[in-house]
Amino acid sequence: MASTSSTPPNQCKKWDFFISFRGDDTRYGIISHLSKSLKDKQIKTFTNEELHKGEEISPELSKIIRESSVSIVIFSENYADSPWCLDELVEILKCKEESGQIVLPVFYKVDPTDVQKFTGNFEKAFAIAMHGEKGSSQKVDNWKHALMEVSNLSGWDLQNMKYESKLVEEIVNDVLEKFSYMPKNDYSYDHNLIGIESHVEKVEWLSNDKQVMGIWEMGGTGKTTVAQELFRRNKNKFDGHCFVENVREKMTKQSSKSVRDKIICQLLRDKNLHVDTSDLDVVTRRRLQSIKVFIIFDDVDDFNHLKNLAGERDLYCEGSRIIVTSRDRQVLEYVCSKDGMYEVDNLIHSQGLELFSLHAFKQNLPREGYMELSEKATTYAGFNPLALKVLGSHLFNMGIEEWKSEMKKIERRIS
Repeated sequence: MASTSSTPPNQCKKWDFFISFRGDDTRYGIISHLSKSLKDKQIKTFTNEELHKGEEISPELSKIIRESSVSIVIFSENYADSPWCLDELVEILKCKEESGQIVLPVFYKVDPTDVQKFTGNFEKAFAIAMHGEKGSSQKVDNWKHALMEVSNLSGWDLQNMKYESKLVEEIVNDVLEKFSYMPKNDYSYDHNLIGIESHVEKVEWLSNDKQVMGIWEMGGTGKTTVAQELFRRNKNKFDGHCFVENVREKMTKQSSKSVRDKIICQLLRDKNLHVDTSDLDVVTRRRLQSIKVFIIFDDVDDFNHLKNLAGERDLYCEGSRIIVTSRDRQVLEYVCSKDGMYEVDNLIHSQGLELFSLHAFKQNLPREGYMELSEKATTYAGFNPLALKVLGSHLFNMGIEEWKSEMKKIERRIS
């Protein structure tokens, strides 16, 4: 067997989903549809046919399983006749037990009871694998344990649905929801985002029944950061998504049509799309109206820019979401209702001190002897996230006398 060490819970995950399946049973059915659906959602998915198979799973494949956030196991009639699949299953269960990996079983043209109790055709398939392992009773015991544990987890059964396409749809929707609320241990998450959780949750709640939502602040309190985290968490719930950054700056360098066309190409995932006129053609409009999209326009200072880039509301189907961030509340009032605007406030005292400390000391609290000076610094920064980051980074690695000198300079400036 390959190495059995597991990925620590806080280690970065390279893959979103790993799919374990018996190719002969599922390759041209559920696997082709499920893989495409997940990849269309821009979910990094690894299937167990993407590496050359030998007698046992390779260290490389074991590493891929450990680097995945979620494992989907497709139990089919002949799944258990493959030692390769069974070794994968043992590794998957280890990851679940040791690092909290989410494991989701799918029963594809096989009765869940046959898998759980080793009966019917599934028992016959397992007997084939056991026959090749006569001298390794421990391995067979590991296989049996993994089969029983994973098959008893909550999952999906094709027998309960009329169409395979419906099964795939339910799997994709459910795993995307689970994925969006998983612990944020991946490389794209900034663990220094102090206080971000409450902002994101409030915006998500406010935008639940609104097509257009606005986020505003006077500057430096983190509207873009909130928008970026909203996008990271929610983009895969939509058919198409696009984060349009620095709209105010972008529109001084590019034409509205050029920026708009890039947005449409990204939403439709069509690099070859060409829109020859300022007005969208009928086909392009219909394509946009047929999908649920998520767009964030960041740092908008002119309503006309937004109108030129986003177009009319009827261009997007029901369930689509557009979020606009701005320093100008009046810009948002053109497109949002009063209850559709959210103001990003400064941090509370404890959050401000923590954010400052992360940049000044590379830890969550001030070092010994620096508490009083740190309290002053966070107050001088007005608990504004940007000011706290800048001031903390400026003071990093300075001695206490240098800190006192810097504090006196700030006092003179603000007095």
